Amino acid sequence: MNTNLLKERKARIRKAFSLEKPDRTPVVLMADAFCATHMGVKLSDFCSSLTYSNQVMVDSMKELQADAICHVTGYAPIMPLSFMSRVKLPGVNLPDNALWQLDEQEMMTTEDYDIILNKGWMPFMTDYMENRLKIQLEPLFAELAEWPQYIRNFENNGTAVLTPVNGTVVYELLNGGRSMPSFVKDLYKIPDKVEAVLDVIQKETSGRLRHKIHEVKPEVVFLSPARGASEFFGPKLWQRFVWKYLKATADVIIEEGADVCLHLDAHWERDLEFFRAFPKGRCLFDTDGATDIYKIKAVLGDIMAIKGDVPAAMLALGTPDDVYNYSTRLIEDMGPGFILSSGCSIPPNAKVENVKAMISAATGK
Repeated sequence: MNTNLLKERKARIRKAFSLEKPDRTPVVLMADAFCATHMGVKLSDFCSSLTYSNQVMVDSMKELQADAICHVTGYAPIMPLSFMSRVKLPGVNLPDNALWQLDEQEMMTTEDYDIILNKGWMPFMTDYMENRLKIQLEPLFAELAEWPQYIRNFENNGTAVLTPVNGTVVYELLNGGRSMPSFVKDLYKIPDKVEAVLDVIQKETSGRLRHKIHEVKPEVVFLSPARGASEFFGPKLWQRFVWKYLKATADVIIEEGADVCLHLDAHWERDLEFFRAFPKGRCLFDTDGATDIYKIKAVLGDIMAIKGDVPAAMLALGTPDDVYNYSTRLIEDMGPGFILSSGCSIPPNAKVENVKAMISAATGK
């Protein structure tokens, strides 16, 4: 185990997260499908096993030498647990090297709200996964039980894992299961019932999240409320059905001693001021580029670190000079409290030389 390198990288990230000045800007990758193409692995094989995807990602990071990675396995097999939707997989419903796709349909009904209120979330969720989505939970949970080893596999090679635990903002579950159009209609037609259901889910999932944080003891927990972006809801609905649960979940994480990586895809500029409610140095605003990173810096740069936001299109279609120059400008403009990364995940068709140029802008190598 490369203990010294791991300590160095963790310390660098910790300083940036805490708005202190590290020895250099840390670079953290959000990558899974890219790791497969980087290592010459078919996406169908990559998605066949969490264990195999972990090894492929470890090998990719060993070559790239970024400071850290966000997640420790491929995302496709566990997406249904986050979105309550089926997922089309390469080699199953798609060609071998096609990227997996969320197959969003209206799989939950308004009658399910009553079942959740009467029986609770976990009994409903388990039955729903197995009988409606046809997810085989037993083998999936068996692989998920290997999560601590997946983390160690990265750390043994000196790669830090930024977010070894994932949290869930509860409206994402209904949003995916009902489908986004139907869920939004529910917010207008039966708002009180939806809120009551979300309160039930929030209580149950908060308890499980506290237990997970006690078990794993992560420094940072990943929280992705992407479907709750400001551009999708009017202010009143956003405050009642998004912010309420986003803040409550982040507060649980902070209360338990971990920090929060807020993975905020899409456009959040209208509501940036709300994020000032979090304590200084305890959150990371992880942007995909749809929210102007300079506006994030202006509104929140004094209380939380920022991560982003090299565009996916540039990584796939640009040149190494394009990527290097963009990354260097970000490092200069953002200053302390900045972590260099792609905007959301590195796309599977990103050029390896472009990803290396992004890393080089931070490391100088």
